[in-house]
Amino acid sequence: MVDKNILKSGVDTLKIEADTIIGLIPKINKNFVKAVKLILKSKGRVVVTGIGKSAAIGRKITATLASTGTPALFIHATEGGHGDLGMIMQEDVVLAISYSGETEELNNILPAIKRIGVSMISMTGNLKSTLAKYSDVVLNIKIKKEACPMGLAPTSSTTATLVMGDALAVALINEKKFSSKEFALYHPAGSLGRMLLLTVNDVMHKGKEIPAISENADLKTALLEITSKMLGVTAIINDKKKLVGVFTDGDLRRIITQNKFSLDLKISKVMSKKPKMIDKDKLAAEAIYIMNKLKITSLFVTDKTKNILGIVHMHDILINGVK
Repeated sequence: MVDKNILKSGVDTLKIEADTIIGLIPKINKNFVKAVKLILKSKGRVVVTGIGKSAAIGRKITATLASTGTPALFIHATEGGHGDLGMIMQEDVVLAISYSGETEELNNILPAIKRIGVSMISMTGNLKSTLAKYSDVVLNIKIKKEACPMGLAPTSSTTATLVMGDALAVALINEKKFSSKEFALYHPAGSLGRMLLLTVNDVMHKGKEIPAISENADLKTALLEITSKMLGVTAIINDKKKLVGVFTDGDLRRIITQNKFSLDLKISKVMSKKPKMIDKDKLAAEAIYIMNKLKITSLFVTDKTKNILGIVHMHDILINGVK
């Protein structure tokens, strides 16, 4: 019974908060449009402020905005009253968060914010609150009830605030036509940054590291090349140095099982004549996708005329953190 009660508590919380999110949909209205346009028109930053749980959510909204092409910073409302309001410039837009709209520390700095001359958007569940009255645009985040059984701990209300912030950020992404390349500029570290920035050219083997033999060579030459370059494959090139085929470890196993093995066998007779290629400027993540789809471990990198520029192996991409 104890376990069932725990599970019920978890499920009930998710249901209440899911209902809270659905309840926000009618609140994405003309005020939401005004808020987005106000930020788009601004030549400054979005300055987010709040205290307590609203501050915690505000910091996340700030981070989301900043990482998706909308310059933003967070000011704690308490610190704002002790000098941090000096960070606000007239070109900025303030986003003030308070579910009650009557948070004392936040309300204390509202007159000063207005004297600076900036526009202010608020997120509040009380449209008649002091915060709402000071705001140019009010985003309504009113909820039916908190998930907390006592109705005290901010749960559904913080979820509503977070989701409204995400909606605002995504609308700005779409209006600004913020691209994945721009996103990558703000995320250079970690696996996400590597996935968005690392190209085939960054990880491919070049020059003497490229396994390649003539189409007139024999199987023995192919095996020696594969063994020496240790990539499990060799390119087959014609007299003009163009890629015309590949021979892999898998191809070797195939001819052995077919009883065709002979070191004198001409490689052009047993090579794969449709080599898989990729451009050097493609993302390494795309190379991984192609290799997984085709169930191969390497791709030759060529220009438009099939000149070999390099070879990229799955292992080289994986050790760089791209999956």
